[in-house]
Amino acid sequence: MRPTNSAFGGLGLPFWTQPWFHPCDGITSLHLTFMFLQKTRLPALIASCPLLPSGFSLTRKTFWLSVAAARRRLSSMDPEEPAEASASRTGPDATGCAEKSPAVDLLPGETVVREGKAAILFPNANEVFYNPVQEFNRDVTCAVVTEFARDLLAQRGVKLVVPGEKEKVVVSLSEEMNEDDVQTEENNGAQEPTLTAMAGEKCEQGIRVLEALAASGLRSVRFALEVPGLQSVTANDFSHKAAALIARNAQYNRVSHLVQASCKDASMLMYEMRGKNERYDVIDVDPYGSPASFLDAAVQAVSEGGLLCITCTDMAVMAGNCGETCYGKYGSVSLKAKYCHEMALRIILHSLDQRASVYQRYIQPLLSISADFYIRVFVRVFTGQATVKNSASKQALVYNCVGCGSFHFQRMGRRIDNGKNMKYCAATGPPVGLECEHCGQRHQLGGPIWAEPIHDLGFVQKVLAAVSGNPSRFGTSKRIAGMLSMVAEELQDVPLYYTVDNLSSIIKSETPPLLQIRSALLHAGYRVSLSHARKNAVKTDAPPAAIWDIMRCWEKTNPVKRERLSPGSPAFNILSTEPSLEACFTIREDANPESRKHHLTRFQLNPQPFWGPKARAKAGGGISSDLQDKRKKCQNKRENKITDSSQLKNFPCKKFKQGTCTHGGDCCYSHDVELKSEEKIDE
Repeated sequence: MRPTNSAFGGLGLPFWTQPWFHPCDGITSLHLTFMFLQKTRLPALIASCPLLPSGFSLTRKTFWLSVAAARRRLSSMDPEEPAEASASRTGPDATGCAEKSPAVDLLPGETVVREGKAAILFPNANEVFYNPVQEFNRDVTCAVVTEFARDLLAQRGVKLVVPGEKEKVVVSLSEEMNEDDVQTEENNGAQEPTLTAMAGEKCEQGIRVLEALAASGLRSVRFALEVPGLQSVTANDFSHKAAALIARNAQYNRVSHLVQASCKDASMLMYEMRGKNERYDVIDVDPYGSPASFLDAAVQAVSEGGLLCITCTDMAVMAGNCGETCYGKYGSVSLKAKYCHEMALRIILHSLDQRASVYQRYIQPLLSISADFYIRVFVRVFTGQATVKNSASKQALVYNCVGCGSFHFQRMGRRIDNGKNMKYCAATGPPVGLECEHCGQRHQLGGPIWAEPIHDLGFVQKVLAAVSGNPSRFGTSKRIAGMLSMVAEELQDVPLYYTVDNLSSIIKSETPPLLQIRSALLHAGYRVSLSHARKNAVKTDAPPAAIWDIMRCWEKTNPVKRERLSPGSPAFNILSTEPSLEACFTIREDANPESRKHHLTRFQLNPQPFWGPKARAKAGGGISSDLQDKRKKCQNKRENKITDSSQLKNFPCKKFKQGTCTHGGDCCYSHDVELKSEEKIDE
């Protein structure tokens, strides 16, 4: 039951600061209340309220702002409110007015998973996919979408309000400014403050978000609860059970006015929204495996200047184990090299740009990260026929030496700026000979890959500042700050990297300290940085010849037994040449980056046992409870050779499964039906 309009109802505060109050409850009555408060002694009492900012004076402007401020403070006073009590509370509906949200009861077998501000109903039967390890992925996405929305909505006159941010969100009048001064300012025709958008509330001028593969809807619910400035969030999944769970989770978190559940094929849904007035401002594609089949639809369904968020978890394909499969999916041949993780980022960017150029569109990468067992890229998509012509010159082939790991780039095209116009012509090459000039081995050809910067440094710094200034917003804020700090320190115009341990392994020498290698490159006049994609990585604009000269100088101070080197081996050929420069390994002050000096969380340990990709969701659920036991048994089975034939009884007989085993009971493998059924479990 709604309390009476008492000036000190409930918590001893004015009725308009109560949590049940909403501005849409009656504009006329609210104006009358405002006029009444101005004519009485209540402004002094209200100004003394601890929930209001110091120096508060009751004017029309501060009245409305203080309403929002008080409601925000009261909503954060009791985060552990019982479900029964919160179920009777009201929340804004699609029009912004108050509406009661019905309580949602847990079904048998369901559990509540809490992440960020969301509480998600999750079935135990693995009918809907969920991986808790990817909380970092979801946190980064919320941070990136918030800053993207902040920049985009600022052009529409909307200001975002993020709880916990130390910025000019709540207007605080100076103590010297009295009510008469404010009234004079209003009479002089000063502009009203811009519109503000808060998390959990619908913004008519806000952005439209699509999560194409939503599963349980956790990411969409977190968008609705944590990202301000949203007009709508479409959470789509092809599974009917997942779509029903999304609707229940939206209702359970009281964000049904923002989150709309959809049960369609993701590609068809995006193809249907290709119209200029129907496109989404943000599209998030996070599939189980490869996103290749969704990229063509995604680059068409995103709005002009919109944001694409793409995740790839098929790292075996993108990291060089299956180069031919990578070419079929992404139009690029991956290489198995030390820089494979950054190359994977550049492969997906190449694929996105290639598919966008078909529709006279092009991409602008904002942030590209390699973390854990996946890669994640955030790009903006624009339309421009003239700019699309630059696409060929942004791609490059990679020549990788199989002996020493040196790499060279061959651009796919050239562009020459004549001042008034741009001239395009074919590239010339190759940049290498038949054999490597350093070790005499052959080259592998990979790519094409994206050869331009993979980050927007200005945007990365905005996200980093927002996360560092509000560390309590995300559970993985420390790791986000460490990762983005490394990204900001990377050389933006230098593709790929070397690793110190691999360089020393090639010449069979002791591994030099990272700071000494970085200092030697700096002393030689080259730029150098670390990489977020791999530990001990060295990104530098030094040519391979200079890098091997530095390693030859290191070998002279840490000699290698030459008699153990095979003639013709990469180590023998490299060390047979005298260095052309004198390397200095004295440690420089600027050799140690700031992220390393401050011991930021950069490469964290595995967060939990059996960490990594989880089992794919099944239509009927029913994942085996002893899946971990099977994983333990099969782990390293090729390395741990069986010496006792009796141990073979622990493994099923494949011929028995096919019905061709003729040994019967004398077979050394097991004919047990249970072991046979375990093979059917999808890992």
